[in-house]
Amino acid sequence: MPKVAVYNQSGSQVGDIELNDSVFGIEPNQHVVFEAIVMQRASLRQGTHKVKNRSEVSGGGRKPWRQKGTGRARQGSIRSPQWRGGGTVFGPQPRSYSYKLPKKVRRLAIKSVLSSKVQDENVLVLESLNFDAPKTKEFKAVLNNLSVAKKALVVTADLDENVALSARNLPGVTVVTADGINVLDVVSHDQLIMTKAAVEKVEEVLA
Repeated sequence: MPKVAVYNQSGSQVGDIELNDSVFGIEPNQHVVFEAIVMQRASLRQGTHKVKNRSEVSGGGRKPWRQKGTGRARQGSIRSPQWRGGGTVFGPQPRSYSYKLPKKVRRLAIKSVLSSKVQDENVLVLESLNFDAPKTKEFKAVLNNLSVAKKALVVTADLDENVALSARNLPGVTVVTADGINVLDVVSHDQLIMTKAAVEKVEEVLA
């Protein structure tokens, strides 16, 4: 079982924690991780693109000239697609790009990225993370105590308003709950900081 040091908010090591092999110690499946990231990024697309077809552009209520006898090609409307100012054929319409992967694939993907972070020694476990009030300065001090200089994903067991608000103005720092941990967030951040309670909750769900 992988073993990771446990720190307090002052940056001092207060013990060790053994991580569950089936969650933090598997062989990462890169293809499944790729599929999960593509799915998440697709779900983030707004899909609000829109063009007007020939029924939506203004004008073109009557036939521009008679059908026969003019020597010109027959036309039914000046708003047909081949005309300047005409409607667009098969253009983008509002749609949702989201889709779902099978549950087992999603679970394998999150286990793979968690295991990768452990293998790269980019996982820090905190005994607890508590603030009396929202203080960005205090949160920054905790990160400095832990020597975190890069982008960090902080995972707490439950939603803590003081923690979330304290980290909100720090660039590169994202706070999520154990229930909301996802592949894209883990991959997008250099370091993963989890509270001891969050580790237990993640293992309970994924093990």
